[in-house]
Amino acid sequence: MASATARGLRKRLTPQQTRLWAGLRGLKPRGYHFRRKAPIGCYVVDFVCLSARLIIEADGDQHAMPAYFTADRQRGVVLRRQGFRVLHFWDSDIDRYFDGVMQTVLDALATPAIRPHVPRTGPPIHEGAGESGG
Repeated sequence: MASATARGLRKRLTPQQTRLWAGLRGLKPRGYHFRRKAPIGCYVVDFVCLSARLIIEADGDQHAMPAYFTADRQRGVVLRRQGFRVLHFWDSDIDRYFDGVMQTVLDALATPAIRPHVPRTGPPIHEGAGESGG
């Protein structure tokens, strides 16, 4: 379901998403590959660099409304639990401060993602395990 939705959304990018997509594609020679309108679980994110575990969202004014704000917050919690960092940019900031937006993205890419802690199943590992001696 999310894949079909993502395919449709890729054909209908906003002007700000189109501009941001062009900027993110320009980062490929630096080793950062972004996908646009990519499904992650039951969500479709605007842009994602899987290797950096970084999601970029371009938000219009509707995201300031309480229903959108609450949904975005819940979505962010789920995505962060999966080890992603999520950057949100207002469309107006993409229009007015594009260089600053791109610098923020570059700064985030330069900072490694912290992998989520996944509890081990099985016996605990103790310090010194496998070492001989007493």
